Amino acid sequence: MEKALVKKKSEFAKYGLGDKCFLIFGYALLAAFVFAIILPMVYIVVASFMDPITLQNKGIVLDFEKWTLTAYERVMTNPQIWVGFRNAIVYSVLFSVISVFITLLCAYPMSRDDFKGKKLFNTIFIITMFFGGGLIPTYLLISNIGLLDSMWAVILPGSFSVWNMIIARTYYRGIPSELREAADVDGANELVFFFRILLPVCVPLIAVLILWQFVGMWNSYFDAMIYLNSSSKQPLQLVLRAILIQNEPDPGMIADMQSTAQRAQLAELLKYATIIISSLPLLVMYPFFQKYFDSGIMVGSVKG
Repeated sequence: MEKALVKKKSEFAKYGLGDKCFLIFGYALLAAFVFAIILPMVYIVVASFMDPITLQNKGIVLDFEKWTLTAYERVMTNPQIWVGFRNAIVYSVLFSVISVFITLLCAYPMSRDDFKGKKLFNTIFIITMFFGGGLIPTYLLISNIGLLDSMWAVILPGSFSVWNMIIARTYYRGIPSELREAADVDGANELVFFFRILLPVCVPLIAVLILWQFVGMWNSYFDAMIYLNSSSKQPLQLVLRAILIQNEPDPGMIADMQSTAQRAQLAELLKYATIIISSLPLLVMYPFFQKYFDSGIMVGSVKG
């Protein structure tokens, strides 16, 4: 430990005055950003355990006698929360699998130099990144093909991402061509090469794309708000929207409160508890996928 500190000090001493000032400023700015991110998170976690009256009158206090699990008990016993939680997981998992599968299939021919029409398809894909059909035509299309008020109206329209396809295409180009030549010698066709040889090599890329798509769908609520009418099909994000933005928690959560002031206080506390509960799946996923970021994204971003 002492040797490491001496080495760091000696390396820092090698820099000139301007470089030292720049590094100190950079570290200070980074610390400020970290503090700005951590402080609201700590506030939300602590506030979710606070007694609503104490939270409203005194704010955050570290007196554990004033803490309570009332908000979590009411959130966990509310059936609509569990319905939304289940729907959000189903939508996010299906969306991630379908989206990544389509992206990988599309990126493979786009990475081949012998693919005829590659420039035309590439132009079409790029155009879709800048121009869309608009909300009303998209809604009419979803309605006419019979997907309205179904989970496929949320999953299918955005299942293909041009940006993810470009990343996958770049990653494919970074794979040595000798791998394809060896597969040709062994008599492997395109399907065998793609599914049995190429995909196992692309595990870091697949993991990163799955995480991106899962998080994107988990945080999305607009499509569900537009296309879903049945409360039994609404994801957790719409339930959170009613609590956080519209300030309308489910009546079952505050039905036993007599006064309007008590209901308002408990509704404020429920906001923090629902934020924590809705963030748990993402907090659990990130540690398992973090190790794939360097090998999955950095390699695909600098090669090809």
